[in-house]
Amino acid sequence: MSKVLAIANQKGGVGKTTTAINLAASLAVLEYKTLLVDADPQANTTSGVGFDPKVIKTSIYECIVDDVEPANILLNTTTPNLDLIPAHIDLVGAEIEMINLPNREKMMRKVLDKIKDQYDFILIDCSPSLGLITVNALTAADSVIIPVQCEYFALEGLGKLLNTIKIVQTRLNKTLEIEGILLTMFDNRLRLSNQVVDEVRTHFQDLVFDTVIHRNTKLGEAPSFGETIIMHDAQSRGAINYLNLARELLQRNALTKLSMSEKTIEID
Repeated sequence: MSKVLAIANQKGGVGKTTTAINLAASLAVLEYKTLLVDADPQANTTSGVGFDPKVIKTSIYECIVDDVEPANILLNTTTPNLDLIPAHIDLVGAEIEMINLPNREKMMRKVLDKIKDQYDFILIDCSPSLGLITVNALTAADSVIIPVQCEYFALEGLGKLLNTIKIVQTRLNKTLEIEGILLTMFDNRLRLSNQVVDEVRTHFQDLVFDTVIHRNTKLGEAPSFGETIIMHDAQSRGAINYLNLARELLQRNALTKLSMSEKTIEID
């Protein structure tokens, strides 16, 4: 049985899609069969792994609204062990079309349950909102990863997201957990970045991943080539960060017997 992870934060520009793509790719290269689900109408995850959303005929939208079988729309990416359920702009209308459906918050869970057993991990890239599609993702997920940028407004809106997660836990998905808060866009040259890291760790303690994602030019370049950071430049700091995050995630879920010294890859 796979583990379903939602990557969520209603604040845009925090590295959410970058995290979804590259954590999924890192788990895949560590030989875990992984599915990436693009649940954002902007379809950046779809384009970020090499597919043009404009030519996508069938997406997560059709699975949710028209009951299309997800197995029929799976796309194989260039990263071994990594598949994609794509998105396109029609997903914008899904929330309106779902509004009168019974169990409308559980439509994505219904979709993913059909293919769940084929994968070790399923990662859902949520849209930067707390709308019905994001609630669907949280209802389908076993846990949620919250990317938080190392900048001044880092904690802005985080309380609202945590409140939404609590509501989902109470009413829709009692087993939903917070997998962890991930600090992104870290620049150790900036005092502000270090202050944000200290503040988040003080407030949330063990909920915060040990791994921090540094600002990295290669991470920004990779989507323009339609590649994950692993395929674009496996030696870059960004690739090493996300491989370390994957290994930490495996440690947290008792899926690896790595010793502490083997847990992370050192950056030169």
